[in-house]
Amino acid sequence: MTGIVYKSTGSWYTVRTEDGNIYECRIKGKFRIKGIKSTNPVAVGDHVDFKLESNNDRHTGIIEKIHDRQNYIIRKSVNLSKQTHIIASNIDVVFLLVTLNNPVTFTSFIDRFLVTTEAYDIKAILLFNKIDTYNEDELLEIKYLAALYRKIGYECIGISAKTGKNIDKVKEAMQDKVCMFSGHSGVGKSTLINTIAPDLSLKTAQISDQHQQGQHTTTFAEMFDLSFGSKIIDTPGIKGFGVVDMDKEELGDYFPEFFALKSNCKFNNCLHINEPKCAVKEALDNGEIAWSRYKSYLQILEGDEASYRKNNYDEE
Repeated sequence: MTGIVYKSTGSWYTVRTEDGNIYECRIKGKFRIKGIKSTNPVAVGDHVDFKLESNNDRHTGIIEKIHDRQNYIIRKSVNLSKQTHIIASNIDVVFLLVTLNNPVTFTSFIDRFLVTTEAYDIKAILLFNKIDTYNEDELLEIKYLAALYRKIGYECIGISAKTGKNIDKVKEAMQDKVCMFSGHSGVGKSTLINTIAPDLSLKTAQISDQHQQGQHTTTFAEMFDLSFGSKIIDTPGIKGFGVVDMDKEELGDYFPEFFALKSNCKFNNCLHINEPKCAVKEALDNGEIAWSRYKSYLQILEGDEASYRKNNYDEE
């Protein structure tokens, strides 16, 4: 039998077949030793083949094969740097929720996330949430950030999951697609999904006053079918986003504004650090490339996970 993984709880996977039947499946032990370095060999969104277990319960099965993935989002654990985790697979569009405060979403986190979506060829849309809560200066900062990422080529939408502002634009971008929602705990993912699809009634939680961060309400990734033809993958809140190892020479290709200038560099293997006649550095000096983006690039290039954690997550 063939189906799609709708939920992963670590050891059991909820698989839905085309006719709408639900099965709870496990994996064969050998999946874990086939050179798959991720902590989860099967991810939400995977298309799998499974067989029913030979017992009285006709709704449990064993996953025997994972079909080739169209794409996937993978992250390196910030604390366990040698482990990777596939967040979800076969995604048409990923929405990254960004908040200016309560909790803060740093540009270094946004950039690391976008590098991964570029590397795995997934369309990314930035949703600047909670715009109903910002004062005039904060709104200007949001507009500045949105302009920065729009210039690079990313779609940005200012929304309020609470008041429903611009939710129609989000639904339009979701139409007939497999969508993933991601971001820090507390940015409003569950509230947004409840606004889009009230019948799901996902749990939400208040922001922790002590650390100004969300309390995890989504423990495992899970996919839901929506009434207007979309599928939505809700994911646990992510604190840090460690980029899975990439060749230094290819990293710049996943910054679209760097890639656009690459052919103008004197050296075709230019790392845009201190090489002569570097088009990226020239654009940076001329204000055509944002310093925050270049700083993120250097941080990823140097693989400085410790610095990333210290600068962004002092409470850990």
